[in-house]
Amino acid sequence: MDCGDETVKRRQFLGLAAASLVPRWLVALEQDRPESSEGKVVTVTGPVPPEQMGVTLPHEHVLVDFIGADRIHPGRYDREEAFQVILPHLKAVRELGCRTFCECTPNFLGRDPRLLVRLARATGLNILTNTGLYGAAKDKYVPEYAYRETAEQLARRWEEEFRRGIAGTGVRPGFIKIGVDAGKLSPIDRKLVVAAALVHRATGLTIAAHTGNGEAALEELGVLRSEGVSPAAFIWVHAQNERDTGILEAAARQGAWVEFDGLGPRSLDRHLELVGQMRAKGLLGRVLVSHDAGWYHVGESRGGRFRPYTTLFTDFLPRLRKAGWNEDEVSRLVVANPREAFQIRRRLL
Repeated sequence: MDCGDETVKRRQFLGLAAASLVPRWLVALEQDRPESSEGKVVTVTGPVPPEQMGVTLPHEHVLVDFIGADRIHPGRYDREEAFQVILPHLKAVRELGCRTFCECTPNFLGRDPRLLVRLARATGLNILTNTGLYGAAKDKYVPEYAYRETAEQLARRWEEEFRRGIAGTGVRPGFIKIGVDAGKLSPIDRKLVVAAALVHRATGLTIAAHTGNGEAALEELGVLRSEGVSPAAFIWVHAQNERDTGILEAAARQGAWVEFDGLGPRSLDRHLELVGQMRAKGLLGRVLVSHDAGWYHVGESRGGRFRPYTTLFTDFLPRLRKAGWNEDEVSRLVVANPREAFQIRRRLL
């Protein structure tokens, strides 16, 4: 398509918008241009200044479908039912002070931009979605095309979602979500990391990587460096599962974001210990904390058991304050760190 065709299409779209034939949120997204997102945070309803993020949950889910990339398809769940089940949980966390919610369900695992837009509008939350592919779980959620395409071809797919929106919705991703298994990176996992690096270089989107263990995390960081991408562009998702605190420290000292998600009543003490250790080592500025909670589980009656997003607010932060953390430190953990991690900015070597 040449520039003239693109201009005509854009004028046609705006003509429909003027006739009220296009939803207002989609008009707003069409009027936004990707090149104007530098330094901002891209939500499902458009870019916002980082200062508007407030208290942020950097790793959560609203809906997940575990059937696998070869069997997933539209219409496997009732979107209206899912909306009604999820909405009270998001409203509850909004009332507790959350302002931004990073929804980390990737493509081929139940990502639903339209549902997220509706939830964002109903709650007033800034909600982010993602681009990328999930190579963990022994590649169950990797589509067939990812094996035959190069990292460059995958990167073009993901960059196209950032430039033009996801699957015709106009909704743009606010970060890259990939996943790798534990141990040495498999060929497909390495390809996903390289593709993520290429997209970061092109767009400034942060890379959040479900990572099996510390060995995999350090190899991911090595791949990013070989592609000219700074560790500061990388979030080590599920870092709490690594028992060698030396590896956690090494990744943080390189500049990576070390994310302790999975927070809940049973893991509360472990998370308090981890953030305390990082604070004592002068690395609080590289830490993120979240629940990895939710979710409406496709295939179960009314989505099955939904885990709330509240422990951070009702238990974790009060325990930090009781342990002597000052408000600047608390704010650093739940406001300043996510704000820095998710704003659109190229972090290159």
